[in-house]
Amino acid sequence: MPVINRIASFADEMKTWRRHLHTNPELGFNCFQTADFVAERLREFGVDEIHTGIATSGVIAIIKGREDGPTVGLRADMDALPLTEITGVDYASQNPGAMHACGHDGHTTMLLGAAKYLAETRNFSGSVALIFQPAEEDGGGAGVMVREGVLDRFQIAEVYALHNHPGLEPGRFETTPGPIMAAVDTFTVNITGRGGHGARPNETADPVVAACGIVAAMQTIVSRNHDPVQDLVVSVTQIHTGSASNIIPETAYINGTVRTFNKDVQNMVMARMAAIVAGQAQAYGVQAELVYDRNYPATINDPAKVAIAAEIAAEVGLGVDANCTRGMGAEDFSYFLEQRPGAYLFLGNGDTAGLHSPSYNFNDETAPFGASFLARVAERALPLKG
Repeated sequence: MPVINRIASFADEMKTWRRHLHTNPELGFNCFQTADFVAERLREFGVDEIHTGIATSGVIAIIKGREDGPTVGLRADMDALPLTEITGVDYASQNPGAMHACGHDGHTTMLLGAAKYLAETRNFSGSVALIFQPAEEDGGGAGVMVREGVLDRFQIAEVYALHNHPGLEPGRFETTPGPIMAAVDTFTVNITGRGGHGARPNETADPVVAACGIVAAMQTIVSRNHDPVQDLVVSVTQIHTGSASNIIPETAYINGTVRTFNKDVQNMVMARMAAIVAGQAQAYGVQAELVYDRNYPATINDPAKVAIAAEIAAEVGLGVDANCTRGMGAEDFSYFLEQRPGAYLFLGNGDTAGLHSPSYNFNDETAPFGASFLARVAERALPLKG
């Protein structure tokens, strides 16, 4: 078995941790019980420092090596999703409307496994910062941690993280140098017209027709304003208006998402949307307001750190694709990678339901591979001098 023998020896203990976390999911920044569980385990392991209350409920723990040196950060997200679980497992969520449907229970478990091993062995110089983060799914907890100054406070020089990947064999890793996940933006258009009787549209300023015009015109951003060799998604996902077949409404609402990898492309989309909304509003005689929110930035791996991470993944896993196709999903680990070099990798979860599905469940076979990877990253990045 390629995983570290010591970590393999407590795989059943890791399963117990993970299933406890799965039973007790928490949302957003309110991961207080999860943080208490994490801190309790870390105290049992004998880590050197435990800092709580970071980004509301986050935990950062420090394990010191045998010699002086820099600090490497290893991050896991702790929060769940607002879903009702339908897995039927005997350790299913006991918190109605909350579920670990993205495997953050497994991510937290893998980092705890690495922590247990590193606290026992300490075969590294410098320090390892264990980052247990809330609010990855909604709220950008990583960004809050960065703004609170954790990277400087704990002198973290580089950062690494894993995310499970349904459909990929447990023990297999994927990553790529440069962009691996997209920036995610959200846009909303609020249209105000003049309502009236459906039989006398000439007496109205119809927000429905204006909404249709705006949505149709937005489709040209990708097809006519953008370099086709670059990746870009502009998706309108909601249109809400009207109440009856014979009433032209006063208002309409449009909402959607934009995914990009390049800030120049992101700026272009925002500018084109503003021009389209203003132009269509004038053409249809309505008022329209665009609200464009820049959310998580693109997740961009450092090529040199990816090369090291890929070597380690090959050693502790069953194979690694170090040039995988980048995805249009988003991840707030990007905030850490904007400030420090590092790498983000995917680790196979096997033939399971997809992420964010109410049928999803983290595969406990995956945890020893992830814990071994994170432990070896710390040892490789912080080698002993003697």
